[in-house]
Amino acid sequence: MERINTFIVDDEPLARKRIKKLLENDPEVKIGKICQNGEEAIRCINQDEPELVFLDIQMPEIDGFEVLQQLEVSPLPVVIFVTAYDEFALKAFEVHALDYLLKPFNKQRFDKALGRAKMHLRTNGESKVQQKIDGLIDALDSKTASPLKRVMVKQNGRVFFIDTHDIDYIVAAGNYMELHVGDKQYLVRETMTNMEKRLDSEQFSRIHRSTIVNIDRVKELQTWFHGDYQVELKSGEKLTMSRNYKDLLERYE
Repeated sequence: MERINTFIVDDEPLARKRIKKLLENDPEVKIGKICQNGEEAIRCINQDEPELVFLDIQMPEIDGFEVLQQLEVSPLPVVIFVTAYDEFALKAFEVHALDYLLKPFNKQRFDKALGRAKMHLRTNGESKVQQKIDGLIDALDSKTASPLKRVMVKQNGRVFFIDTHDIDYIVAAGNYMELHVGDKQYLVRETMTNMEKRLDSEQFSRIHRSTIVNIDRVKELQTWFHGDYQVELKSGEKLTMSRNYKDLLERYE
């Protein structure tokens, strides 16, 4: 039996290294391309058509779901999602019979997911992958999807979760989002657009291309220059609301 051509797609160097290490002693697996971002993954998968892909969901610019939507290969490779998604998303993976590794994962869980992928390939199950992935994406994009309740943070070798209702506001910081929680700040690797989609729109409002605010923390709005506003928080901090983002203002009118 030919070895399974396997790609690794993850923007975190340590995650790529760990998956590679767990795969390299498996005689049934051939490690192919190791991709650092979504754009590289799309190009390499379309070109080399691997049979199996370990795919990180939360990547800046082009996330894992967007990678799958832009692939032109048929059939699609078997996918093992590597994710830090919330409970709703994990349930969706299970409902649509798609395997996932929840970060941080151990060797036992990794071996179980890999074993399932091998069985899937041996039984020619890859023909159903497209249908399963389409169903998953539809479920995650549906308006009935539960909003994000917790955000996973990695800091100083620790992994912990922050309840979204504890977040005061969020600002973009390069390829990261900076969560402001009281007098503390935490960096998470996520895009502003994805973060906005996943948060509860009844609790959070985007007020600038680089800022999302928790509405419960807002004290008042003050007119500013050129149609912009200043948003004063109960803590006394002040944020700028661009005239292009008036959702918060409309809530008070």
